[in-house]
Formats: sequence, structure tokens, C-alpha cells
Amino acid sequence: MSVVPTESADTDAAPGAVRGGRRAGTVRPAPAAPRPAQLAPRARLLPSMSAVYRAQLSRARVARIPLLFVATFQSVGIMILMRGVVDGGDGGSGARAVVSGSSVLVVAFVALNLLAQYFGQLRASGGLDHYATLPVPPAAVVLGAAGAYASFTVPGTAVMAVVGSALFQLPLSHLWVLAAVIPLAGAALAALGAAFGLLAPRQEVATLLGQLGMSAALLLGVLPADRLPELIRWARDLLPSTYGVEALARTFDARPDWSAVGLDLTVCAAVGVVSLAVATWAYRRAAVR
Repeated sequence: MSVVPTESADTDAAPGAVRGGRRAGTVRPAPAAPRPAQLAPRARLLPSMSAVYRAQLSRARVARIPLLFVATFQSVGIMILMRGVVDGGDGGSGARAVVSGSSVLVVAFVALNLLAQYFGQLRASGGLDHYATLPVPPAAVVLGAAGAYASFTVPGTAVMAVVGSALFQLPLSHLWVLAAVIPLAGAALAALGAAFGLLAPRQEVATLLGQLGMSAALLLGVLPADRLPELIRWARDLLPSTYGVEALARTFDARPDWSAVGLDLTVCAAVGVVSLAVATWAYRRAAVR
């Protein structure tokens, strides 16, 4: 009996034959790689700053009345003491310097001193880690906190200017310039306080720097400039609040030199921008450590 050789099924199968439910010679395509999730748009500066500002106002709302009480009555006491030292009720240059310097001293107490302590405490307790995780620009944190603390000084500064003008017999007609002096001097001093708190190696050092800054604002801002030594005058020119004090003091003249007032406010704004830039850099430096 002869045996007829047979070929395997693989040999007999046509190129397009189906093997095991799959066509021979075809390659299954690789699955498509998943597309990365689209990131949310970056937070803008102004909305972020507004959110931080409102949060700071609500956080410090309980402590607002004691802060205003201490800052205002401290400045009133200093102004009453200075009345017996400078030319009292004749509206001279000494009286103008005392009233304007005491008014801005309220800003220095709250915006510079307390903000230095606040950021020093945040750095020591690790609270900066919370702000570092927020999707907001670093400048928004500094600007929002500085604006909130500067806002607390508005009632006290207005009260000081009115009481001082009545005490030293100065005109009240140009006190509207406080609407420019308070935010500009407040931003500059608050940014300086934030930089002290963020750059200080320890919380105690931040508190010390804040106290020294407030003392400098007291001695260099309240005392008349013409009675200070030349070296102290140079140090006075380096203090951000000096130009706000000078702008406010010029408005007590019978005929204010508004060009000089505008120049002082412009310098105060420029110093404030530099101070805020330094505070923002200090925040970035402290947040990544």
C-alpha cells in the first residue's frame, strides 16, 4: 500500500488564511500612549493677591482692635511729650515734623514691626510650607500680607493726624494727602518688615529687627530733621517712611509746594517697589529651604 505524502496545514494555508481566529501575517497595533493631563492655567497676580489679602484680614480681625489701640495711643503719648520739646503751638517746622512723624509711626508699628514678627513666626513654625504649596505667585503672598497689615493702620493714622493738627494748631484742609501717604509708606514699611522676618535666621532675631526698625522710624521720623546731626540725616534718608513723613509735613504749610509733595510721594513709591522686590526674593529664598 502506497502512502501519499501530505503537506502541513501551515504550508497549505493561503497567505490570507485565518489561524486560531486571527489572520496570519497581521500584527496587532500597539495601544496608543495616554495623553498627559492638561495643567490648569497659572494663577494671576491680582486675584491671588486679593485672596491672600482677604485671608489675612479675616485671620487678624480678632486682634485688630488691640493693635490699633496700642499703636495709636503710643503715638499720641509720644506726640504730647514732644510738644514740650519743639516749638509748640505756632505751627513751626518742629510741630509739622512731630505731627507727620507720629502719624506715620502708627504705620511703622503695625506694618513693619508686627509683620516682621509674623513672617519670622511663619518661618520658625514651618507655616511657609503652606503658602509654598498654594498655586499663587510669591509676590501675591508678600503683597497680600503687606496690604492687610497696612490696612489696619488707616484709622489710627487718620486719628493721629487730626489730633496732632488740633494740638499743634495746624491746618486740616490738606489731610486728604493721607490717602496717598498711607498706602505708599505702608507698602514700603510692610515689605521691609516682611524681609526682616523672612531673612532672619531665628524668630527672636526677626522680632529684634522689627523693634529696631520701629525705633528708627520713631527717632528719625518724629524728630525735626534740622536738629539732627549730619550723619543721622543720611541714615534718615535711607528710611522708606521718611518721604511719606516729608510729603505730609509739607501739606501743613500755608501754601504747600505740591511739586515737592509729588516728588516725595514718587520717591516713596519707588522705595516701596524696591522693598517689595526684596521681600519677594526673600520669600522665594525662605520657601525653598
